[in-house]
Amino acid sequence: MDEGHRPSAQENTDQFEQRKQEHIKLSLTSEMQTRDLLGLDQIQLIHEALPEMNFEDVKVFDESCSLFSSALFVASMTAGHSEGDKINRTIAEACSIMSWPFAVGSQRRELYDKEDGKIWKELRNKYANLSLLGNIGLSQLIQAKPADIQSMIENMNPKALMVHTNPLQEVIQKEGTPYFRGGIEALENVCKTVKVPVILKETGCGFSKETLAKLNQIGLHAVDLSGLGGTHWGRIEGKRSDLLKSNVATTFKDWGNSTLDSLLAAQTQKLNYQIWASGGIRSGLDVAKCIALGAKKVSLAKPIMERALVSTEAVVEYLKQTEYELRVAMFCTGSEKIEDLRNTKHIKNFQRFIEPKNV
Repeated sequence: MDEGHRPSAQENTDQFEQRKQEHIKLSLTSEMQTRDLLGLDQIQLIHEALPEMNFEDVKVFDESCSLFSSALFVASMTAGHSEGDKINRTIAEACSIMSWPFAVGSQRRELYDKEDGKIWKELRNKYANLSLLGNIGLSQLIQAKPADIQSMIENMNPKALMVHTNPLQEVIQKEGTPYFRGGIEALENVCKTVKVPVILKETGCGFSKETLAKLNQIGLHAVDLSGLGGTHWGRIEGKRSDLLKSNVATTFKDWGNSTLDSLLAAQTQKLNYQIWASGGIRSGLDVAKCIALGAKKVSLAKPIMERALVSTEAVVEYLKQTEYELRVAMFCTGSEKIEDLRNTKHIKNFQRFIEPKNV
């Protein structure tokens, strides 16, 4: 085994199911949220009193996009367990109705349990228009055989593969695998070997401008910033861990680069990949602010999980509301198309946000 590589922590099925159910329960509590650190409340879009268009002209879909036309998608949440399958069926149905892409939770379990991926074929057969995005952890990608990753992709047939990086979560999680040596090399290799676009995402701690620069030449399609401002996985794992790690989690309860700071970090340099945004996004207005700051796609998680535990109809109504709010923001900034909104001219006093500082 190469230096820096370690075997993944093995859990039996019951332990895995319990961990995932604890994640869902804790992720919905207010004390796990960092909304006050999001930063987007500092952004004010400039109102256009004479939009010179009709509201019906506003389009949140762009058919010219090669990956998927929607500017909005459902962020990765949970997978690989019975309760997760139920939740994912609900979300998939809602996404099919609304034509929103669906990024699934971690497919880690599929690397050693091939039966676990059956749900994706089921959903594809049931919803022909459903766009799925696969998901694997970076620490798993580093150790996995390329053939296993390719098999996972072929089974699902996703639009893209998301690779999540979560060092803070892994180092506090009691079952964690904090093995990230060789991560950039693994990302570069997977970009070369798989037949779908690769998106790197954080899980609520965001990116610095230095890290974004390091990723510029490895072949990524996009980076999903997933900044501080939403659910904090360090806090969640602290609640599940022993006293030592619980105390450490308290120390790091506000750790991360905010969604705003991550977007501003991307604004300061020319990048060879798209910027996507997530982390604390709770409304269509939040989405509009992210797009004005340069995001190509924006995703939401917690509010969708809350409604997925109720019904498909509850999810659909929330997606409709979010989409309508985005269209209102576009209409009232004079933006007929998503590309029209993607401009910092819509942000009041934007220059003050890009004064030299370490983000």
